[in-house]
Amino acid sequence: MRRRWIIRGLKFVLFAALFVAVFSFVVMSLWNWLTPSLFGWHVITFWQALGILVLTKILFGGFRCGPGRHAYWRQRMMERWEQMTPEEREKFRQGVRGRCGSFRPPVAEAQVEVQSKSHEAPGKA
Repeated sequence: MRRRWIIRGLKFVLFAALFVAVFSFVVMSLWNWLTPSLFGWHVITFWQALGILVLTKILFGGFRCGPGRHAYWRQRMMERWEQMTPEEREKFRQGVRGRCGSFRPPVAEAQVEVQSKSHEAPGKA
């Protein structure tokens, strides 16, 4: 049983290394094909391409778990948003606008506002 786990672990390490090598080769090939002719930049080596991959992972992806890691936070925020009253939503928007600038309301909410305004009497505004 233990031997089986060791073999599985070695297979995983082998495939992970193979994936990284192939992906680094693809990055190196694309870089060396495009950037010298487009921007006049230098050609890079395999190890430099691997370094670029690691750097972009650190800067843009981090070393957390896989895709969908923000799904829980997004769903939780949507639930909280739906439980807010219109006054609380507006207060939240004002707070965000103060920090981040203006933004559009969600499409569904904008449609509700348009429909409610169209049902108002012509003399009231």
